[in-house]
Amino acid sequence: EDGIGIKPHPGRGANFIHPKFGPVWATSHLGDETVALIGTDPKGHPKQAWKVVQSLEAMGGGSLFVKTHPKSKNLYVDAPLNPEADIASSVAVFDVTDLSKPYEVLPIGDWSGLTEGVRRVVQGEYNKQGTEVWFSVWNSKEQESAIVVVDDKTRKLKKVIRDKRLVTPTGKFNVFNTRADIY
Repeated sequence: EDGIGIKPHPGRGANFIHPKFGPVWATSHLGDETVALIGTDPKGHPKQAWKVVQSLEAMGGGSLFVKTHPKSKNLYVDAPLNPEADIASSVAVFDVTDLSKPYEVLPIGDWSGLTEGVRRVVQGEYNKQGTEVWFSVWNSKEQESAIVVVDDKTRKLKKVIRDKRLVTPTGKFNVFNTRADIY
């Protein structure tokens, strides 16, 4: 086992400091439940540089986005393309300070209050302060969608944004975080 899953998603991934291997980049996979952690510090950790240092098992395949923030200890992993509705409407949250702990599942789709459709949860995005994570709840264009705001510290529901004008809400990137490469 080389720790590399099937069909890594070529998204931005997430960067954080691994307790054992130093700076890493995380990416999830479309085809299976793995999240690959790849060493990114050739000077401080040359033996791990550009190699998979750890593979995490999340809820299931079909993940598009992983997200964390320098002020957070959480790594969020979505799975909106998973064929199981419960998985597609939830996110797994890992504690990056102790990756031996099991992930926690947040039922974002349930929290949205939407009752129709698969409610595919995708693309967590932090606010500038790193205190909230905003998740899109996709539905078809004929069904209602939503944005669910989670308190990063407590991992609890903070707010739900629902509006008929929200149709498969994506592209809610935080411009500051994107411009400053905070991911």
